Amino acid sequence: MTKSALIALDGKYCNSLNTYSRFLTREVTIGHIPMGAHNPIRIQSMTTTDTMDTPGTVEQSIRMVDAGCEYVRITAPSVKEAKNLANIKKELKARGYDVPLIADIHFTPNAAEEAARIVEKVRINPGNYADKKRFENFEYTSAEYQAELERIYKKFAPLVKVCKEYGTAMRIGTNHGSLSDRIMSHYGDTPRGMVESAMEFMRMCEDLNYYNLVISMKSSNPQVMVQAYRLLVETMVKEGMNYPLHLGVTEAGDGEDGRIKSAVGIGALLEDGLGDTIRVSLTEDPEFEAPVAIALADRYKWRELAVNSNQPITIGLSEESSQATDNRQQTTHNPYEYQKRHTSELNTFIGGHQVPRVVIDISKKNLKDPAILSEVGYLYSALLDKYNMAEQSTDFVYLADELPSFNFPGNLKQLYNYSTWKGLQNKSNCHPYYSLKEYVAADLRDTSLNLVAISGSDIGSDIFNEIPLDNTLVFVLETQSICGLQDQRQAFFKLVELGLEMPVIIKRSYRVSDIRYQVSGETDPTEENSKFSLTDSPATNNQQPTTNSENFQLYSATDFGGLMLDGFGDGIWADAPDISAKTILSTSFGILQATRSRISKTEYISCPSCGRTLFDLQITTQMIRSRTDHLKGLKIGIMGCIVNGPGEMADADYGYVGTGPGKITLYRGKEVVKKNVNTENALDELIGIIRDDGNWLEPEHE
Repeated sequence: MTKSALIALDGKYCNSLNTYSRFLTREVTIGHIPMGAHNPIRIQSMTTTDTMDTPGTVEQSIRMVDAGCEYVRITAPSVKEAKNLANIKKELKARGYDVPLIADIHFTPNAAEEAARIVEKVRINPGNYADKKRFENFEYTSAEYQAELERIYKKFAPLVKVCKEYGTAMRIGTNHGSLSDRIMSHYGDTPRGMVESAMEFMRMCEDLNYYNLVISMKSSNPQVMVQAYRLLVETMVKEGMNYPLHLGVTEAGDGEDGRIKSAVGIGALLEDGLGDTIRVSLTEDPEFEAPVAIALADRYKWRELAVNSNQPITIGLSEESSQATDNRQQTTHNPYEYQKRHTSELNTFIGGHQVPRVVIDISKKNLKDPAILSEVGYLYSALLDKYNMAEQSTDFVYLADELPSFNFPGNLKQLYNYSTWKGLQNKSNCHPYYSLKEYVAADLRDTSLNLVAISGSDIGSDIFNEIPLDNTLVFVLETQSICGLQDQRQAFFKLVELGLEMPVIIKRSYRVSDIRYQVSGETDPTEENSKFSLTDSPATNNQQPTTNSENFQLYSATDFGGLMLDGFGDGIWADAPDISAKTILSTSFGILQATRSRISKTEYISCPSCGRTLFDLQITTQMIRSRTDHLKGLKIGIMGCIVNGPGEMADADYGYVGTGPGKITLYRGKEVVKKNVNTENALDELIGIIRDDGNWLEPEHE
């Protein structure tokens, strides 16, 4: 992309808000695998072994490459480890693995300069490269601030010189939790501070005529991460830059939570065409990260083929109105700052200040057995003939035209198709679900809640304008578009423009059986033998191929999470007949938790481990989780070393940080509470701090 083309984007953070279009970046050479421009989205991960353990690091690197990693990152905390990268590289090549290596650097410029002579890329953190992080607040005059930049320039320039000489690429990797005291004092703990932290170093590189750069804006909070990347692209565009983007949610955690949280942040940016390489940071062995990253990236191979083919794409609004809304959104929606769409609050249940609601379809279940509700969070006791709510319990169940033969719990709302609801003798806690035509023509409506299915193309139509508007109306926003997130986002822009404040439940459908990808030729996707062809499908284009529960979690976290991060949606409805209701329930609440829109459980901000880690993070995380996961709404940071310490867990309530062999330091927020606690006592001490603060609850035993 040329500089003039960049300027023509006029400060937007992506090419298009109403269709998928990949932001074209500069190509950067990293060994024999280039990144950016028209290259595929690259996959990478990071070793967790001691860098001085050459055999162990080599074996783990091989497992990572075999799992799909195209780059391998290795920590180099000192010159000693940096020099040993040569031995690791040599052994990998002897084993037939010519994978580009990336040295991860914190605090030590001399280690970075040594590593840059050996590996294909170095990662530096502008928050601690020739800068400091002591949680000190300073007031800088303009002259003092400039003097600090000149000091950093002198320390940074030698690394740039080495990189230019050896053809080494560099990632300038900002982390939300490790912004320097200088940046924090000037910009605060903000996405703007994250962007400026990187831009300072990027400007230095350009001043030194060095352009082999990759940039990242990582945070453990997907909301902050997405805002920072968007702001970075806007800032780069204004300054005529288009460097490749490395995407990642740092310290995402493990298991389902880590995957959903990663997909929310990474997926939201991929939907906007941003991102040239992905690292999913899970507190698991690194070879388990690659398949998650691949699943996220592969979705956009198909998307790009489909969008660029001649296949019809439904985008809800006409091209002209889409463009108008594209421009208008600048005044109605700020993509760099979270603000929830204002909606009316209906019956103190949905909209307004209420948390987003969850809808699950159970119409195909055995509606003669009350125990089936346990899958959606209502635990039935036959002995007591009563229900107990789990920590995560759905708010609505959709029954279509099926009638249960048992009584439902009083706080679980039932949805029926309009024709069936109309015939119910007892409508208590039962609500109708209409098509748009049914609602306009209906001779009977509920007095409290009426859910009406609409699409983006309905908004502003003649029949839409006939809707009787009142305080019982909830829209269920569906999409028939390949670019489903963009289609639904445009629909929200249109509702805002029309001044309509009805709550909106976002609905997406996922089918295994209806849409299949067939890998064969390399021809256009609309042709019979295409690489990704749609076959015998009565389903709509938005129904993504979900081969297992994990893919469902990743896709739905992207689709719902991206909109929730923008403040859109008063509820979510994942329609997935091939996925268990239990998985849909946990995924739905996981998405709401990751977007910080509904907190239902303890959140663990745990780093993925590396060669600096001072204890086994996987075992420790599971140990802490086993004792604290009943605490609702707390955020606990679990960090392997001081680099990923109090700063990295920027918004955690409590922290457990390795500070030496067998020693843990405990935090309340960023405040040190107890230093150098023996590992065997550290968890009990942490629980004691939580208890003293009045935030501890004894776990309930069934």
